Amino acid sequence: MSKRRRTPQMVHAEWRQRLRNALRLALSMLAVMLGAGVLGYHYLVGLPWIDALLNASMILGGMGPIDPIRNDAGKLFASAYALVSGLVFVAVCGVLVAPFAHRFLHRFHAELEDE
Repeated sequence: MSKRRRTPQMVHAEWRQRLRNALRLALSMLAVMLGAGVLGYHYLVGLPWIDALLNASMILGGMGPIDPIRNDAGKLFASAYALVSGLVFVAVCGVLVAPFAHRFLHRFHAELEDE
């Protein structure tokens, strides 16, 4: 049985869809982490909403906290949030690079052989 040949337009449309899906996933991951950080900084650290957003954004972006944390629960949360934010940053980078890497491998016809 012969394989049906796909046109360049079909391949490009598939790649655009793969890129859109990667962007949606990356933005969703960032939104969930930012929301968790804002809630944690507001309720556990006791910061106002806007300061909680600022701190969560700075930690998620890799810059570091803005406001000092005075209670133990807040310090434990900030520590865990900073560690998880670093992992999420690496995961988001991987998700965003994946469609380009996939396209790059196709350029060299690096496909798996059918058994």
